[in-house]
Amino acid sequence: MTEKNKRTVSGVIIKLIILIICIVDIYPIFWMLTASLKQQHEWSSKPAYALPAGFYWQNYVDAWTRGHMSVFFRNSLVYTLLSLVFIVFFSVTVGFAVTKMQWKAKKAIADYFQLGIMVPVATALIPLFQIYNKTGLYNSKWSLIISYVAFGLSLSIYLVTGYLRSFPDEIMEAAVIDGCGIYKLMYYVVLPLMKNAIVTVLVLQFFFKWNDLLFSMTFVSSTDLKTVQTGLMYFSDEFGSKNWGAIFASVSMSILPMLILYTVLNKTIIEGMTAGAVKG
Repeated sequence: MTEKNKRTVSGVIIKLIILIICIVDIYPIFWMLTASLKQQHEWSSKPAYALPAGFYWQNYVDAWTRGHMSVFFRNSLVYTLLSLVFIVFFSVTVGFAVTKMQWKAKKAIADYFQLGIMVPVATALIPLFQIYNKTGLYNSKWSLIISYVAFGLSLSIYLVTGYLRSFPDEIMEAAVIDGCGIYKLMYYVVLPLMKNAIVTVLVLQFFFKWNDLLFSMTFVSSTDLKTVQTGLMYFSDEFGSKNWGAIFASVSMSILPMLILYTVLNKTIIEGMTAGAVKG
């Protein structure tokens, strides 16, 4: 076999492997979307992998109304967006303080936040439950927002500091010479150049908070305050049986925001994740 033929065979094998990986990744989403369009009787009369007989869009209507997905979506959106505001604000300010400002305890503070990445979430559930219960925050939206912010800061600060370490000091020095104060420096110089890092933090934390199940199951018991993920667990019709078409319709709607967000911001996320990886 010639060298050219070997390269051709290798290329075909690599493309085949990539195709198989793509099919493995895409098929579950395809199966879930088709399952969301099945009528209830199709689940007992046909195999689970069979395509639906038609497009039964009523499943989405049932999920949104009878399944209270509209309430769960609203709650998840409010909790997630409020958490992201605090996470971005604190991660950018703390990251700037521990990388670009000169003060004695900055290394200790940076190490403290990085240590938070290694703390298992499950170990904090009981102490947090007791604190929220005694302070009256249990079964409130603030119990989730506070938890989301606290456990999202460590990774966010780590990503921001990684980017800021490669940020040229000369740009900030030039801005200071031109009369820029610390607040104008942050708003007009640092933040515009940190767009990719901020978008990366937003998207990653959005995925984590939107998909949260542990905190929402532990700190919220009222149906009116439940999130999308906890709401999916209790989806059933008025007789207590499972409406599988509506359940898969709910799951399909729950992943739609993440798919749209990642599809639109994919390039920016990759640039933000690799920013600061190479210096010079």
